[in-house]
Amino acid sequence: MSLAFFTSIAGNYLAKAAVLAESVRKHNAGARFYLVLNDPEAPDLRRFPGLFDRVFLLPDLKLPAQNVGSWIFQHTLVELCTAVKGPFLLHALEELRAEKVVYLDPDVVVLDSLRELETLLDKHSIVATPHLLEPEEGGKGIEENEVCALQHGVYNLGFLAVNNSAEAVRFARWWSDRLMQFCYDDIFNGLFTDQRWMDLAPGFFPGFHILRDTTYNVAPWNISRRRVAAGPGGKLRVEGSPIKFFHFSGIDSGSDLKMFESYAGHSPAVFELRKWYLGELARAGQEQFGKLPWGYGSFSNGQPIRNEFRRVYRKRPELMKEFPDPARVEAGKTSYYRWCEKNFKNGRVRPPLLEKWKRSIKKRVRLSQPA
Repeated sequence: MSLAFFTSIAGNYLAKAAVLAESVRKHNAGARFYLVLNDPEAPDLRRFPGLFDRVFLLPDLKLPAQNVGSWIFQHTLVELCTAVKGPFLLHALEELRAEKVVYLDPDVVVLDSLRELETLLDKHSIVATPHLLEPEEGGKGIEENEVCALQHGVYNLGFLAVNNSAEAVRFARWWSDRLMQFCYDDIFNGLFTDQRWMDLAPGFFPGFHILRDTTYNVAPWNISRRRVAAGPGGKLRVEGSPIKFFHFSGIDSGSDLKMFESYAGHSPAVFELRKWYLGELARAGQEQFGKLPWGYGSFSNGQPIRNEFRRVYRKRPELMKEFPDPARVEAGKTSYYRWCEKNFKNGRVRPPLLEKWKRSIKKRVRLSQPA
């Protein structure tokens, strides 16, 4: 098999990545599986001998950032794990010389052979799946699924497949560049990590293929329109065809279960599958790995880095210039940590004194004007 798979995680998702890798290997003999680990150091992987062909830390990717430490600091855990997908895809094509590359989110489980993707990638440079393949019928479904897809992006980037063609490399360079600059969860400003960018891809890259197959990427947001049932031998099927992979997005928060309870009443097999998956995670060490702290989640003095500290830092060039190593705290020296201590109040950054002065001037001018 010429397919090379990868996923991107922090250590607390290691059990999920292990279950994913096992499912890939079970149904796709000969496939390679790479793990991108967004932590300063790899946790103990002896529990999973031979499961990952190679584990990559961020320094292995030679990220195209002038200051990698500053770039990392600007991202939350989810944003960082997503942002490196583009650079690693490019690395897999140019440095690893992979013929065909498949990305899968760590909370995916493969349930059947994906050899069909090899044939698709012989014809198309890029393959992606939309969140939805059928319109919703009810008002609640429209709001929770269709409107949600409009906010987060047409295509679900829990899956992406590319070949090693000139167009796919051009795509990977474009996507990598955008994610290095704009991989933020900022729906108000038109961004949702990597997914909103993919809305532009079909227009930019003629080899982009929309995979309209209900057996791929079965998930909480499309379960209302996909009836899942157990077939011969207990193999799960959608509309009579074996499910290729199931996406358990939201399983940590329980939001997936709420969606299943709302929309999967016609498919009791979904609830059995979810129960099985939780058992697999427990077997892979979810209790242990799920508690691992994120290595990039604290200042060097051990204090947690709040998300608002990251957002303010990435929006203020003067802070990036003043604090090129924002996570570092040293006794007797200025640091971004101490700047945050001084300038954040009640979860919000205090405006600079200059801005206060400007506002006071405007107020005095307004009050002095005749009614």
